[in-house]
Amino acid sequence: MTDPASMMVASALSDGWNAYNTALEAEPLLVKSLTASVILGSADVVGQVIQNGKKEDEENEFDVLRSLRFAFFGLVLQAPWNHFYYLLLDGALPPTPDNPLSQTTIVKVIIDQFVQAPVFTVLIFFFLGLLEGKNIEAVQMQLKDDYKDTMLANWKLFIPATVVNLAFCPPLFRVLFLNVVFFFWSIYLSLVINKEEA
Repeated sequence: MTDPASMMVASALSDGWNAYNTALEAEPLLVKSLTASVILGSADVVGQVIQNGKKEDEENEFDVLRSLRFAFFGLVLQAPWNHFYYLLLDGALPPTPDNPLSQTTIVKVIIDQFVQAPVFTVLIFFFLGLLEGKNIEAVQMQLKDDYKDTMLANWKLFIPATVVNLAFCPPLFRVLFLNVVFFFWSIYLSLVINKEEA
């Protein structure tokens, strides 16, 4: 016999997912942007918890503005960029649902990770750095110090994730899948970009 509380939770989750899908179909950019904002803001919160856990003799202050910067980044850059990027990519190289691991998918992964990702990573550093109040020279210095390691870490996570995303996720859900992966990536970015605070 099924527990009534479990049935209520399952029903609420199902209703929530259905409402999300309805909203996503009606207003894809808005829903993707709001979702990214919540996910990336939450990722920075987790990043700060990790960072503050490494501090021993200092007060562990939570920087609300820092988390809001990551949420703003998700809202106005990450989700819109990827929404339009996937539309462009799928328009140029349509998905191959009958053969998910086709040559088309491999080409799309190569474009994604070796053209789009390096450019977007630079944008991330500049966007978040300038929002934080760093000048252009400071952001350029941080890129000089951290870009190579960041890209290597990016490829370890995002090459396999991009294969899964492009091969198996329906186009409508690609940004959502990316946002879930980006949750963990944003924790990493939060720690790298703010490492001088550690």
